[in-house]
Amino acid sequence: MVLLERLRHPNVLQLYGYCYQDSEDIPDTLTTITELGAPVEMIQLLQTSWEDRFRICLSLGRLLRHLAHSPLGSVTLLDFRPRQFVLVDGELKVTDLDDARVEETPCASSANCILEFPARNFTLPCSAQGWCEGMNEKRNLYNAYRFFFTYLLPHSAPPSLRPLLDSIVNATGELAWGVDETLVQLEKVFHLYRSGQYLQNSTTSSGTEYRQIPDSTIPQEDYRCWPSYHHSSCLLSVFNLAEAVDVCERHTQCRAFVVTNQTTWTGRQLVFFKTGWSQVVPDSNKTTYVKASD
Repeated sequence: MVLLERLRHPNVLQLYGYCYQDSEDIPDTLTTITELGAPVEMIQLLQTSWEDRFRICLSLGRLLRHLAHSPLGSVTLLDFRPRQFVLVDGELKVTDLDDARVEETPCASSANCILEFPARNFTLPCSAQGWCEGMNEKRNLYNAYRFFFTYLLPHSAPPSLRPLLDSIVNATGELAWGVDETLVQLEKVFHLYRSGQYLQNSTTSSGTEYRQIPDSTIPQEDYRCWPSYHHSSCLLSVFNLAEAVDVCERHTQCRAFVVTNQTTWTGRQLVFFKTGWSQVVPDSNKTTYVKASD
């Protein structure tokens, strides 16, 4: 509870208050009041859009940098696993700091600075001051790699971002970077994605013309795609109209798409992709585009 108060950050669960109760019926009971979050379910996360999965990894990168440079010193999470986190409006937040440790590991030589994990071990240098250098942040970073990055970052990512994402996964898996460089690279991916720069030289002009039907939608004629924001239809986010056209051209069953006024956390528009447009109905919040040749 003390750490929740001292380590305030957008990716640390917010503590609203607490109450200590000591009575004959309920001895030594501490009740905390925090913001409400949903448990992290990895199987469900693997079925969500890459954009939402990247948000979780970016949240984690920002949290790890905060822990590495906190007012208390470098903080490590000894019990680092998905169940220690929750999702609040899509943002990952750590909720359990009971097993957090602030002190770095003392050492006489590098033989005292071995980071042990189930799959492999790492030996870190022992500083002249007698502390294992960066052990707290490196423990956090490798756990982020093995529980989150390796599963959530690369899969179904935009092809032009894959080399950078692969380098993040590989570097954290080898502990070649610290948390600062890892966050720099995650923020770079975020900028490329949000600004649409990742689309340069990746979208192709098919020559197919699309006819715009303002203030309209197609209520049916859905098909499924993966990953989709909707389980029974193909609902994806796009940066601009050109990307929507490119997606429709790559889906063999796509004959039309409907641009909504809804946006994702990065400001991208949500678009329904359709198998046809036999029934177009009025909707002031949407715009329909149909293949002119159909």
